[in-house]
Amino acid sequence: MAALAAWISFYMVMGSSAGALIGLQFVVIALVANLPGRNVQAQGGEAFVAPTLVHFGMVLLLAGVVSAPWNDILLAASLMCFAGFAGLIYMGYVMWRMWKHTAYKAEWEDWAFHAVLPSLAYLLLSASAAAVVAQHCNGLFGVAASALLLLFIGIHNAWDNASYHVFVKKQG
Repeated sequence: MAALAAWISFYMVMGSSAGALIGLQFVVIALVANLPGRNVQAQGGEAFVAPTLVHFGMVLLLAGVVSAPWNDILLAASLMCFAGFAGLIYMGYVMWRMWKHTAYKAEWEDWAFHAVLPSLAYLLLSASAAAVVAQHCNGLFGVAASALLLLFIGIHNAWDNASYHVFVKKQG
């Protein structure tokens, strides 16, 4: 597919970055969990840590979908559209977990980077992939933008999670 082949280099960088960041996130989680006197809350993990891994995983998934040797763009675009809808549903769960979280009160930045921006990225992914299904290959730019947005959101959130445990929890 010529339309997808043009994106291979972009998604090679995106997929490699997402894969490396997933591994790094697991290392940070393991280090924070093993620090003495730390009480890692499962509640916080479901609301703040797990979504970061899901965002990186979604970028990796998109890289795999675009890089696969498809005969027709319709199936690839349908998978991307489904992934965007699944991401939106997952973000509803994340927002519910953030709302119910009792150990930490989310601030505006938390809501922006852990709820609003990821939801917009998944909405953009669904809409752009639906445009590709409708034979508008320019929708692939929207898919790429959503992947890039999810990667940057994941980087921000991973840094935010790590710095919270190192600088805030260490003080308390």
